[in-house]
Amino acid sequence: MNKSRHCGILLHPTSLPGTYGCGTIGLYAYKFIDWLKEAGQSLWQILPLGPTGYGDSPYASFSTFAGNPLLIDLDLLLQKGWTEKSIIRPAEYIKKDGNIDFGALVWWKIPVLKNSALYFLDNAGKEDLQLYKDFCKNNKSWLDDFSLFMSIKAFYDKKAGEEKSPSSIWYAYWPQKLAAHEETALSEWKKDNASDIEIYKVIQFFFDFQWKELKAYANKNGIKIIGDIPIFVAIDSADVWANQKYFQLDKDGKPLCVAGVPPDYFSADGQLWGNPLYDWDCMKQSGYDWWIKRIKRVFDLTDILRIDHFRGFEAYWSVPFGAKNAIGGQWKKGPGLDLFKTIKRKLGDIPVIAEDLGVITDEVRLLREQSGFPGMKVLQFAFSPEEIAENGMVNAFMPHMFESSNCVVYTGTHDNDTLQGWLNNCSEKQLKIVADYVTASDLKESEYNNLLKNGKLRKLVIKAAISSCADNCVIPMQDIIGCGNEARMNMPSTTGSNWTWRMKSKDLNEKAAKELLFLTELYGRKN
Repeated sequence: MNKSRHCGILLHPTSLPGTYGCGTIGLYAYKFIDWLKEAGQSLWQILPLGPTGYGDSPYASFSTFAGNPLLIDLDLLLQKGWTEKSIIRPAEYIKKDGNIDFGALVWWKIPVLKNSALYFLDNAGKEDLQLYKDFCKNNKSWLDDFSLFMSIKAFYDKKAGEEKSPSSIWYAYWPQKLAAHEETALSEWKKDNASDIEIYKVIQFFFDFQWKELKAYANKNGIKIIGDIPIFVAIDSADVWANQKYFQLDKDGKPLCVAGVPPDYFSADGQLWGNPLYDWDCMKQSGYDWWIKRIKRVFDLTDILRIDHFRGFEAYWSVPFGAKNAIGGQWKKGPGLDLFKTIKRKLGDIPVIAEDLGVITDEVRLLREQSGFPGMKVLQFAFSPEEIAENGMVNAFMPHMFESSNCVVYTGTHDNDTLQGWLNNCSEKQLKIVADYVTASDLKESEYNNLLKNGKLRKLVIKAAISSCADNCVIPMQDIIGCGNEARMNMPSTTGSNWTWRMKSKDLNEKAAKELLFLTELYGRKN
């Protein structure tokens, strides 16, 4: 039997407290790692680290290789002598606490980072400049195109705003030769905008340096970081623009079909993600070179990889470009096991978690089993009164029904309501099922409602996850500290207030750590 059992917390760094605008990879990230160690945790799961684009979603970034500049800690830059105090002084409209206002944050912080980059280039010592040069050399395969893309994008985004254009996306608004990634046009742009391009490289160096120092601190304290990548990438990204042959695009770069999922638990109309789809035949001919580079970069920054929407490798939902919802899509075959055999041959046995939620067929289950990757079990999906009335207590997400220990159990994910919010909104019938299950008692209405109100029901569901046979258990931080649905991270198929939640400094307290440590030790997950 595999005796290695682990426990951890799901928290994206933007949700950390204590810094202006949003959480960063500075002081409170280190404090969070200290808290994880105190609580006996050995895993820290995050969301994708890329620079966010439309809707501020980590799952729709300008690059799957680059880091999010909003996570860079300004105080750490100051400590290194890479900026000065007058540059990083926060604007009056940027608050230190409370939820994130991404619009205001970007307006303030990106110019601060650009000015800090200029300061670094003018004032950094020889050793630091050599670190920067080494970073550029080691990451040239993605950094050059990303910095070029961002330079061109900033120019044409500004122009589109001035002209009130409905779109500034590269295939719709850039000059044809730039949009087509033609080398002559790009060389001309590089020559005319060399300083601007280098600024984007320095900002990426800032992120890379800070993140790797943080990761080293986590690893030193016995904590592995679970990274995350979506199967698809955003159309408005350096990834698509610089690698157009690998995507299903027309001659002008516009998507022919886009990604989504059919109607499901989260949406009656399905989810229309809008990502361009891969040309898997072309990918295969290249030996999946782009995917190999992508995964290598993730493991440069993290220890374990969660791949979002794993089922899309078996078959993906293809929706005609321009459709209003995802209902009219159709399933198309993905690369299947061939991709993962190639990855294993080139990168070895890498630790991967397969997000196998949604419409899961026998073919998807077989692919996950053949790959050997652990899947996900989400307890919020376990207690449907309708399913239980039809099938009894045999839902695959119930801990007693886990088919093996090779899985990761969650109370919920970034796409779910918080555990307390979900319990608050359960029907009386569902609430009784949950309460009876976690207490092993036939409770009266007053009894399970009391458990709900005093937070004990939430803690019992967390206990059910930690005590399960799953090798790994990950609990969202919101569930540990008892947040309601005001702390929900994302509501799929919506924009506006997603990804904005931040915890408070007081949430990293000894009481919460001790309670979690007790359960972690009790059920053999302390390492």
